[in-house]
Amino acid sequence: MESNDLLKKRFKELSLRAYEKGYHTFTEFLNMDEISVLVTTSNDNEYRLYGGYDGAERCVAGFGADICNNEYPIACIKIEPRQQKFADKLGHRDFLGSLMNLGINRNTLGDIVINDNIGYLFCLNTMSEYIVNNLNKVKHTSVICSITKEVPEFLLKEPEPTEIIISSTRVDVVAASVYHLSRNTVTQLINREQIFINSKIAYKESLMLKEGDTVSVRGHGKFIYNGVLRQTKKGKAVAEINIYT
Repeated sequence: MESNDLLKKRFKELSLRAYEKGYHTFTEFLNMDEISVLVTTSNDNEYRLYGGYDGAERCVAGFGADICNNEYPIACIKIEPRQQKFADKLGHRDFLGSLMNLGINRNTLGDIVINDNIGYLFCLNTMSEYIVNNLNKVKHTSVICSITKEVPEFLLKEPEPTEIIISSTRVDVVAASVYHLSRNTVTQLINREQIFINSKIAYKESLMLKEGDTVSVRGHGKFIYNGVLRQTKKGKAVAEINIYT
């Protein structure tokens, strides 16, 4: 990851170029730490984050006014076992490891989403043909790669609301309830700067969530906090969340 100062300078240059030239400029894929730097220091810069689908963890930042999804330099590649019946059970690390073995920079790659043992990779357009032509094996499984024209349908589904019972709207309490973690585990995640609220690093476990806040927990997922619905007879709160799966 680039140093924060270099990142800030780069974001400022892209924003200025978009403003002066009147066209859109884009970063490569940013991880959550880099997005936090952008969100924290953006000031009045006009930008929009998109990772190929709504709810993506890794995103490209686009600078300029009125950017549409189809303008982002992002391709989606379907990575499918040649013979599903004989394929290994493939996980995120398997797909990512095979891509890294091709000598690809991580910042050219976005999320890898797996569904029915098929990987869907979001990457920069400039890398798509290279990956399709060179990635032929994941783990011990032979694969076929193809560029998809549309985002897979399962990624377009809106996350469904779920109710949880919480004693407080503190981020550590809510995250622990959502992902069935101990409060101590959540505190450790916060201390390691691995929890984000609205793309900003959550520095304290005592931060109170507000209706509409988006919370990302590295290694676990992302959810939207919709607020408290009612109180239980024992005085606890019933809150509603939308979980991205």
